[in-house]
Amino acid sequence: MQLLMIVLPVFLIFGAGYIAQKILKMDIKSVSALSLYILLPILTFNTFYTNDITMDYFHLFTFTLIITAILGGVTIVIGYFLKADREEMAAMLLGTLFPNSGNYGSPVVLFAISATAFDYAIVLMVLHGFLISTIGIFIASFGTGALITVREAIVNVFKIPVIYGALAGILLQVFDVTVGDKLMEMSEMTGDAAIPVVMLILGMQLAQITKEKFKMKNITAVTIVRMIIAPLVAAVLVLFMPVDDTMKMVFIILNAMPVAANSTMLAVQFNVKPNLVSFSTLVTTLISLITIPICLYLIGI
Repeated sequence: MQLLMIVLPVFLIFGAGYIAQKILKMDIKSVSALSLYILLPILTFNTFYTNDITMDYFHLFTFTLIITAILGGVTIVIGYFLKADREEMAAMLLGTLFPNSGNYGSPVVLFAISATAFDYAIVLMVLHGFLISTIGIFIASFGTGALITVREAIVNVFKIPVIYGALAGILLQVFDVTVGDKLMEMSEMTGDAAIPVVMLILGMQLAQITKEKFKMKNITAVTIVRMIIAPLVAAVLVLFMPVDDTMKMVFIILNAMPVAANSTMLAVQFNVKPNLVSFSTLVTTLISLITIPICLYLIGI
């Protein structure tokens, strides 16, 4: 019950966003833009500016690439046996490779562990944002038959606002530039608003998912890979990660998260089975109410 109470507040905020969107019919794009271009970059800046840059960040990046490759291979094999076509395969990959580390994972880490762990979660969120804006866009374009070039992939990286927040924080720290206390206080106050806002946004996005036809076997495959196989693979990989136990727990928790909301956005943008990806987001998010407390229990929280 105690572990359930860690996840339940998160779902209550999701629910508030869901109900608000159903009743008020708000413009999600405007709210998302506020979070994407202002709140999250400032939060990311605070994290990278106030935390020492160590080899742990490199290890996180390396093992994030490894788990992405493993899950990609597993999904392709499952898709082959399910006789998934090119578009279905791309949609399944969008669902299995990218966890919801921003809207969902980071708040759970904050509630379940500590502020230090939350900083690790923000770093991972930036890494996941990097991957979904490169590999994710490549997969989505593959599903439509219009592959992007390496140059386009690089350009897409620099379209991610949090990248600039991270770079600013790193540069100021490396060159030992001191930010005034009042300015830093204002920055932290603004950044702290990011998490509740992105949680509300996820609830609003879930409210817009519509009932459409899809193959249940594909949804089942995405759910199994995302909610069961991914955290198991993460649990094995952390045995080889030369980082502290807190970072290992964060790595497992974030990889146990449901399908990323950004995956749905890519599926809609490239018209790659958006109904399959969006419904996978809904199903995995609901199932996480059970799986996340189990995950937290198994890692000793």
